[in-house]
Amino acid sequence: QVQLVESGGGLVQPGGSLRLSCVASGILFRAETVGWYRQVPGKQRELVAVSEYGGSTTYADSVKGRFTISKDNAKNTVYLHMNSLKPEDTAVYYCNFHRETWPSYDYWGQGTQVTASS
Repeated sequence: QVQLVESGGGLVQPGGSLRLSCVASGILFRAETVGWYRQVPGKQRELVAVSEYGGSTTYADSVKGRFTISKDNAKNTVYLHMNSLKPEDTAVYYCNFHRETWPSYDYWGQGTQVTASS
């Protein structure tokens, strides 16, 4: 069974920092893309940051310069370092492991709450 477990969320003041971690277990074929998404009530899930196996990264415009995604491929672990947090960053953050090439898959974590409140 594949399981993704996120941790590191919490309550911070605007301008503060958090580091999210996601550990995946049970994955037999290497992910081609790992990433972080976030969702607020009543809104659709939003891409925050993704990292390709080859090393390239993509960030949402709203987090560029503030968030950094990193990963440890050997441990199937992905991190999201969040700096200069803003109230609009408040959301449930989900990690994702995705493979497009056969055998394809799309795995999601349970989510961790991040709140940046004044």
